[in-house]
Formats: sequence, structure tokens, C-alpha cells
Amino acid sequence: MLLVLLGECLWVSARQPLSETDYQFARCGREMWERPSPLTGYFTTCGNIHDGILAYRAAGLPLTLGRLVTGQAATTSTWEMRHEVGAIKLLLRLPFILAGVALGACLWWVTRRLFGNEGGYISLALYCFSPAVVRASTVPNNEILAALGIFSAIYTAIGVSHALQGPKRKWRPRIVLLTVALGFTAAAHLAAFVVALVFTVIFMAWVAEERRAYIPTLLIVWVLGAFFLLFASYAFHPDAFSYVFRSAAGQMWFSLEPARWFFTAPENSAFTIGLIGALALYAVSRRTRYFGNTTPLLVGVPLMLLVTTGVASEPWLWALPFLITFVGGVFADALEARWRKAFLWATGALVVGQAGLCLAGLWGMTG
Repeated sequence: MLLVLLGECLWVSARQPLSETDYQFARCGREMWERPSPLTGYFTTCGNIHDGILAYRAAGLPLTLGRLVTGQAATTSTWEMRHEVGAIKLLLRLPFILAGVALGACLWWVTRRLFGNEGGYISLALYCFSPAVVRASTVPNNEILAALGIFSAIYTAIGVSHALQGPKRKWRPRIVLLTVALGFTAAAHLAAFVVALVFTVIFMAWVAEERRAYIPTLLIVWVLGAFFLLFASYAFHPDAFSYVFRSAAGQMWFSLEPARWFFTAPENSAFTIGLIGALALYAVSRRTRYFGNTTPLLVGVPLMLLVTTGVASEPWLWALPFLITFVGGVFADALEARWRKAFLWATGALVVGQAGLCLAGLWGMTG
């Protein structure tokens, strides 16, 4: 299924022309790798980066490497490179395609461990045939990177909580991995980092039990480690890095508008029906109300209502993997009940319907 998602993204990328936004991400990213601006307080000639530096670096890195391989001069512009590098559209978008596939792999790993093969396949199918995921994976943006960071960080934090119950020799690798995940998230979007950190503390306090006394110390390690990685993404330029704290990227509020827009979009109708069914089952069936199903619901609902008031972003996309996990978990539980055959047909119809809507929507993405 991940290969299907990869194929969808490559098909859209090959047929979608480069936009002015694509060139801006590429130009700013190349400057970060090749020649940062000497102006005080500015990391590139694009000005202060206030909406997450990671997407710019990700968009520029393949082009910088391509320039080095082909022996082009550092002054060669991205506009000129399109005549000299045949796969420039793929190179520019490849990091975001890989991020979308990586998020799908994380989703599969989590849901299969929690809900078994059936839950894992249902969740992965809904993810791979999500038009929103394909769209976010085929243009330079911080949203798919932030979604990957939040999902990875929260479930890694839960893994750390379980590890704290065991021998100390198993703690270090997971603690380091969570630090990297939080640093990745901070570089993608400051608001996403704050959200991930809050849920990390909540779930660790929930799961760690007798080991809760370690949380304050670990929290200091994770925050300092994440900001060190964020500082490194600015090539240790204090003036440019200081803008992270002076910008409005971390300002957040709540609104029903993102949820209203997402759930009324025709391309998401199959998933919307599945989510409504999963919520109904969760409400009436006690066997579905356990930690594995409750966790993604507790994260997904607030994220779907979250809006960033300082910069333009799409937190509803951050919520999507968690809501997909919730649907997969509840449907997997339903398939173990006595009405398994009926739910098997309903699940199959849901997945087929979502796949049909996604494949039909691919044409609109390239228009």
C-alpha cells in the first residue's frame, strides 16, 4: 500500500507544474545550504523564516546536491536549473513525498502493534487513499513534516513511558529518539512542537505510573535537545534563530471552521462516514474504549479544531493520522464481534469508496 501511495505521489508530481511557491521554497532552501545571508537577523535573502525552517531546507537539499554532482556554479539559479536538471520537479518534491510515505510507515507500525493486521491494513488503506495526504506530499510545505513529527513524537513518548517500567539500559535509545523527533517537529513548526510536548507530558504522566518522578528531568532534556537541533537548523546563527521567539508562529486558538471544511468536502465523504461510524461504536461498545483507541481520539479532536493565528498552517492535517488510527482501531474491534461478516462488508465498502474518491481526485490535483 505504501508503494501505491508512492505511485500516486509520483504521478501527481510528474504532471503538476512548478509554482512560484515551489521556486520560493527551493531558492530559500538552497541559500541555507549554500550561502546564508550575511545580513544581521536574516538567515537568507528571503527574510526571517517564521513558518518553519525545515521545509525550506528539505526543498533545497536535493537541488544543492544535484548542483554539486553536475558541477554547476553556486550562482546557478533554480530557474536556470530547470533547463539543466531533468528531474528538478521530482528532486524538489522528493523529501515531502518521502515524508508522506514515512508517516504511512509509522502509522502502519503503530496500528499493527495496537490492533493487529486487520486494524493496521484498514488504517493504512485510509491513509494511502487520502487526497489530503497525497496533496500535502507533492508540494513543498511544513504541514506534512509537522504531521510526521507530532505522530512520531507522541507514540515514541508512549514507548518511552513503557520503557521506564523496564531496565534502565533500554531507556537511552528511546529518550534520544524522542529528542530527535521533537527537534524535527520544532524545525517544522513551532506550534506543532508545543502541541507534541504537551501531549508527551500528558501521556507519560498517564502511562509511567511509578516512574513519574523522572518526567521533569526528561522534559528538560527533551526541550533543551529539541532547541539545540532547531538552533543547528539555523546553522548556529543566533540572530536568525532569535526570530523563532519573536515571531507569532506559536500563537494558537480553536475554531470549528477547519473541521467543517474538511468533513464537508466531497473527497473526504467516505472517511467522514467511517469516522462517524467509529465514534458511534466507541460510544455504545465498552470493548472499544481502551487506551489504544482513546489516545488517538484525545489527540485528533483538539488538533482538528486547532488554528494558528500567527501564521498560515493546517493543523487539521496533523490530526488526520490520529483520526485514521482511531477508525482503524475501532473497526478492528468490531471485526472481532459476532457481527463480523456485516462489518467486513462495511469496511470493504468504506475502503473502496475512499480509494475511488482519491483516485478521481488525482486528476483535479494536476489540473
